[in-house]
Amino acid sequence: MVKTTTPAQYVLILIDMAESRGCDREQLLAGTSLAISGISNIGARVSDRDFATLAANALSLTGDPAIGLALGLRLNLSAHAVLGQAFMTCRDLGQVIDLFLKYYHLLAPALHLDYEVVGERCMLTMVSSLAETPLDFSYELICGAMLNTLQGLLNRNDLQLQLEVPYPRPAHAERYFEVFGPNVRFNCVAGRIAFHRDLLLTPLPSSNPALRSLYESECARLLADLEEEPSVAEQTLRLMRKLEGQYPQMPQTAKMLNLSPRTYRRRLESEQRSYQELLDQVRAEHATRYLQNTRLPLSSIAYLIGFNDASNFRRAYLKWTGRSPSEVRHG
Repeated sequence: MVKTTTPAQYVLILIDMAESRGCDREQLLAGTSLAISGISNIGARVSDRDFATLAANALSLTGDPAIGLALGLRLNLSAHAVLGQAFMTCRDLGQVIDLFLKYYHLLAPALHLDYEVVGERCMLTMVSSLAETPLDFSYELICGAMLNTLQGLLNRNDLQLQLEVPYPRPAHAERYFEVFGPNVRFNCVAGRIAFHRDLLLTPLPSSNPALRSLYESECARLLADLEEEPSVAEQTLRLMRKLEGQYPQMPQTAKMLNLSPRTYRRRLESEQRSYQELLDQVRAEHATRYLQNTRLPLSSIAYLIGFNDASNFRRAYLKWTGRSPSEVRHG
């Protein structure tokens, strides 16, 4: 299992963007571990929780609902560090795609990708599990970064993509059409980017097989570092996500993870997490998906995630996310 963290360079670019728009750094970092350690001591990667908090702060402070897209469009080959360097040494775009599918978790561990060529189209289907980050922010970031990277590799600023996203048309939808072109669809089953298969044969001017091999070895080493044994909190989240609607009690969870309740509780405390916090996180994830992707009544959603009535669900959801169910459904 890959640890879900965000590359520090993405975080620093977001901070720079927000500060250039007049945001105060202390307010930007509020609620994150960076508020204590400072960005001068930032490591190579930042926890998803910190990144989600930073994204929420940036959205609020800038007042720009498209800031996720703006961030994606700032993530060029240099921002992708060693994997970006490896892309540039590939023979053609087809080889870039192969490399990306192998190592994309270095850039987005919370992303799952499927790739297929159907007729004349190459399609990348995406599922983002950045659960604490707004859905549109996550997909705008991912899709903007993919477009910007392809434009840089091919030296084609006019390149446009077919785009599908799994959420309703946002108020700033015109920005999508400006960036990606006319073929953008909202409220789709999944997120998907597509382009013509002829692009796969586009040769890259900086192709260097020997250097590519060197960079790929470093990518493999970095990916192995991310694939360490998951924490007990991560194991718990993974288990609860699979048991949607049948959330186990703490002793049952401990047993399913082959731990005694006492050891399980102690391990969570050492990770500064609690069982209730993890349970609330997963219930919020599942509820958000129902609100955004279905038209189920609130009473049904409440029942599906373990509440007896809609009013208790509303209060809990507001506490978990800072937003009401109706805001999420109609936002």
